[in-house]
Amino acid sequence: NRLDIKNGCILRLTKAPGRCAEDLFKGIQSADAGVRCDSLKELATVSTDVTFAQEFISRDGHLLLVKIVEDSNELVLLRTFDNVIMTHTLTAFMELMDHGIVSWENLSSVFIKKIAGFVNAKPTDASIQQVSLDILENMVLSSNSLFLAVKHEVTMERLIAHLQVAAAVEHLSLVPLQEQREILHNLRQAAFETESENSLSHERRRSLCAKEFKKLGFSNNSNPGQDLVRTPPGLLALDTMNYFATRYPDAYSRFVLENSSREDKHECPFARSSIQLTLILCEILRIGEPPSETGSDYHPIFFSQDRLLEELFCGCIQLLNKTWKEMRATQEDFDKVMQVVREQITRTLSSKPTSLELFKNKVNALNYSEILKLRQTERLHQEETLAPPVLELKERLKPELLELIRQQRLNRLCQGTKFRKISSRRRQDKLWYCRLSPNHKMLHYGDVEEDVENPPIEALQEKIPVADIKSLLTGKDCPHMKENKGKQNKEVLDLAFSITYDVEEYSLNFIAPSRTDFCLWTDGLSVLLGREMSSESMRSELEILLSMEIKLRLLDLENVTIPDSAPVIPKPPSNYNFCYDFSQTEQ
Repeated sequence: NRLDIKNGCILRLTKAPGRCAEDLFKGIQSADAGVRCDSLKELATVSTDVTFAQEFISRDGHLLLVKIVEDSNELVLLRTFDNVIMTHTLTAFMELMDHGIVSWENLSSVFIKKIAGFVNAKPTDASIQQVSLDILENMVLSSNSLFLAVKHEVTMERLIAHLQVAAAVEHLSLVPLQEQREILHNLRQAAFETESENSLSHERRRSLCAKEFKKLGFSNNSNPGQDLVRTPPGLLALDTMNYFATRYPDAYSRFVLENSSREDKHECPFARSSIQLTLILCEILRIGEPPSETGSDYHPIFFSQDRLLEELFCGCIQLLNKTWKEMRATQEDFDKVMQVVREQITRTLSSKPTSLELFKNKVNALNYSEILKLRQTERLHQEETLAPPVLELKERLKPELLELIRQQRLNRLCQGTKFRKISSRRRQDKLWYCRLSPNHKMLHYGDVEEDVENPPIEALQEKIPVADIKSLLTGKDCPHMKENKGKQNKEVLDLAFSITYDVEEYSLNFIAPSRTDFCLWTDGLSVLLGREMSSESMRSELEILLSMEIKLRLLDLENVTIPDSAPVIPKPPSNYNFCYDFSQTEQ
């Protein structure tokens, strides 16, 4: 909408934003109260357009609105017409400031007192009250200095009284918002030693705060309070974080700084982890739920410690960081880590620890490796694979499945693999290929180009009879690892293997492309040499195949209890007189 003023009337015209801004600027200063009111009303509408807002602010139009507020008195709230003008003034001001063109910190203390006065005044119009609370809320979110100024001016008694006014209810987040903001900034300042913020510009300070809140692990780093909206845990998560930071400041700083110095993908986000951990504790301990007459969980630890929830959180957040490192987790693994932590807490509480110290000792001993072992054991019990008849069946199935794995390994050797040559200068620019002949009697190998994926066996000029292979060596026992002793890293050592043939001084040396290829080749060569396969890949595959085969065999026995031992064979009868005598029939 473009505006023009003629004879005290505002007309809707198509006009450039600059001209529109100029006309409204004049209308607001008009001596005619009706024109002034209509101009402010239209300003509140068109200020939502950013182009118009830029033009109006460039003419110091926002300062004109500030002056209207500063020059007002308590009679504004008593006279209906003045009340309407002030409502339009504050609404237009709020719309202009929402574009972020002008900093909130440029506002005078007089303006802040006036806005606070509209909130504190008893005969308050609901519309003025609503937009005044909007303005104060934005001030609080803008900077710490404005937060303190608003906190000083707005009385708690009046805010509580506003609860009786329906229009103000949605804006009364201001009270917890003030406390919440103060705690959030305390968390930030306790974690990072920053330069004096008072000497920084508004934009620089806002940028610094956002950066540090991101390091703390908040998702919404420009307004971290938004991370606490979900209930549960809501503000309880902020309370637990604050308790940890104030009760154990060294542990808090160590957690934050340790993770902020890691790579982005490997850092454990403190805030996000704390919020989720608080939720987990609420769910485990049923915090927020009504008492249950049928509940059977009893935790003696509750009678040994004051502020148990907060102390449990402090111990468990450090456990979470420890588990995160044990799992070598990244941001994508966040949910997996939280599942493990939930399990650690649940298992430890199920043992009914009688003190907080005992809980900490037990939960820290229950590391990620132990959780995996327990899961595996329970899975085996659940599948009844530890029952003696099932174990016996597994032993009978093993030879057949091992033979299946052997054939797979030999087939893989027949397909062949491309290897890299590593010279004494550790250059990796030459490639060679090795494969087993279809009759399993020859190893063929030779140099290949980078773009050759699967060369025919005839293209590989060198060969070694399998019958001439004497031994298989791995790791540091390989000749090419001994030649470069002390120069090879662990990753290369884990991929190195060699075969010796003819006489001991001849060897064919390999560096596998991956750990999987290493397992496939060492297993396959072991099979050729008549030895047992021993790789971790073979053990894993055997376990998977056994589990699948057992499940298939036990399908018909679902929900049938398998006895630990075979039924007892009854004793033979004392006589066999009950048998039919066929000889008499023949006679």
